[in-house]
Amino acid sequence: MSVSMTGFGRGEYRDENYHFTVECKSINHRYLDINIRLPRKIAFFEEKIRSQAKQYLKRGRIDIFVGMELVGESESELRLDLKLAKGYHEVLKKIAGEIDVKNDITISTIARFPEVVKLLEKEEDEELIWKSLAPALEEAFRTARDMRKVEGDKISDDIIMRCALMEEYLGQIEKLSDTVVIEYKDKLTGRIKDLLGAGVAIDESRIAQEAAIFADRCSITEEIVRFRSHIIQLGGTLKEDDSVGRKIDFLIQEMNREANTIGSKSSNLRITQLIVDIKSELEKIREQVQNIE
Repeated sequence: MSVSMTGFGRGEYRDENYHFTVECKSINHRYLDINIRLPRKIAFFEEKIRSQAKQYLKRGRIDIFVGMELVGESESELRLDLKLAKGYHEVLKKIAGEIDVKNDITISTIARFPEVVKLLEKEEDEELIWKSLAPALEEAFRTARDMRKVEGDKISDDIIMRCALMEEYLGQIEKLSDTVVIEYKDKLTGRIKDLLGAGVAIDESRIAQEAAIFADRCSITEEIVRFRSHIIQLGGTLKEDDSVGRKIDFLIQEMNREANTIGSKSSNLRITQLIVDIKSELEKIREQVQNIE
């Protein structure tokens, strides 16, 4: 099954401690490129998040955004250094006694001095945080993956339709190729008659020999067989449960090569037109393949 590289997923989880929201956006990219933005206090989870994302998404540029809110008790607390506060107070009173200035010492005055009141962060409980974060991540990655699958199915249907068109064009080319040698033989006979005159006998064996050489030189049977084989392989590849984008891209290159060879061997205008149609379909498929995982 082909999977698109374009998708979006969102996950959310809330318990008595935390509320997490996760968004996962993906677009096409040659390789797997994961970019994660999350709160600084849980930056240590980056590799763990990356590892979980790889279980769901195999290729593409992946942007992951993590939002975190505290639901339970604050993870910070204020610590008062009372001994230091008393020291500041004594120093201020001493200054007031020594210098003739107004004594306007207040609690807020002392609290603003360095280290009197400290904001302390509680130690993070990694296991507790991950327990809340993991379900949100899983939901975001799963929904992104599901969207990519839906888009991939649409791309597969389009490619299969275009393969059917190319098969139809190949059938027409095959029928036309059967008449090319006959047309060549008739043209060769007519030209010789024009050059030698109607009364001169024509060496039919020589004409047949030239026609056989021409037939061997312009035969496109092998190219048609290989092209059809590639179409079958492409259809089978679309059903594989793996990253298939690069494999399909390779098959498209091979099909283009066969089409070019058929075009170069044929002097029939209609076959040339059909080859142009085939290459047009191949280009449309190639554009679609650029978005397949």
